[in-house]
Amino acid sequence: MIDKATIDRVLARLPELEAALSDPATAAHQKKYREIVREHSLLKKIEAKAELYLDLHKQLGEHSALIASEDTDSEIRELAREEIEDLETRLASAEKELKVALVPPDPTSQRNAIVEIRAGTGGDEAALFAGDLFRMYNRYAEHRGWKINLVDASTSDVGGYKEVVFGVEGEGVYGILQFESGGHRVQRIPVTESSGRIHTSAATVAVFPEADANDELEIPAGEVRVDIFRSSGPGGQSVNTTDSAVRLTHVPTGVVVQCQDEKSQHRNKEKAMKVLRARLLALRQQEEAQRKGEARRSLIGSGDRSERVRTYNFPQNRLTDHRINLTLYSLDRVMEGNLAELLSALAEYDAELRMQEASG
Repeated sequence: MIDKATIDRVLARLPELEAALSDPATAAHQKKYREIVREHSLLKKIEAKAELYLDLHKQLGEHSALIASEDTDSEIRELAREEIEDLETRLASAEKELKVALVPPDPTSQRNAIVEIRAGTGGDEAALFAGDLFRMYNRYAEHRGWKINLVDASTSDVGGYKEVVFGVEGEGVYGILQFESGGHRVQRIPVTESSGRIHTSAATVAVFPEADANDELEIPAGEVRVDIFRSSGPGGQSVNTTDSAVRLTHVPTGVVVQCQDEKSQHRNKEKAMKVLRARLLALRQQEEAQRKGEARRSLIGSGDRSERVRTYNFPQNRLTDHRINLTLYSLDRVMEGNLAELLSALAEYDAELRMQEASG
């Protein structure tokens, strides 16, 4: 059983947050106001789950008491026994949800994300698959009401992408997409295959949280080399008559990012800098995790591009996520952006790991 004192401790800040939200002065500081709104929303969700859990626990106790009492009519006792089974099932589910909610969330989970997709082994077919993944995430973003901002794309002669980089804006984007990082393998008959043989190709995905002011991530201008060049489209053709594309190289780490999606050199540099900050933040987080000896992320996805996380088998309409041993026979729907079941399973598994970590 979850101790009520533990629940009360977590919810103790609710009155303070509600007082701050009702204070007109709070709205004058938009960043602080958004943080308070976010924390208040999180605690209200925990409060609702706690109320359900405690109510079910109380009902279970009352029904158990009825059964144990010698004064209870046999018919009432039988009804109580029937209801207890349902109450126990609902209580177990409510307890699990509450335990997950009580675990402190990843502080970056509510942020926007930067996503990179690169074609891996498989030549033209790998580029086509990278394009399919980009379309899949676009469709999912549409379902969620998120906004996609293309940063950079290198197209293949046959279609698809050698590499595509884009930002995703919306509520809780990084927390939902973070476990997409890793190697994605596809098994299907390529459109270029005349003999009908199934080929295996791959693409890699990397997802980074956007950096913000709280990260105190200072990048001195002297550490960044800026190269300006002319944007190009499919096949190397020029799509811009001015030198507006921007490539940034972070000299100390060797991280290189570029943006050529905008006609404005200033906007391209701005978007490229956002990607560079996200990449450097991810490097810092990785180094900190290694220094602390944290192993949790490696259990569900270290973000290493070489780690195979998922297989897409088109002939069998089958998708398998190897980290959680989940197999779905609805690949056609997944490729149309129906990722909810898959991403929910990954989030639930991650929450269980965090719960175990928090409890030692």
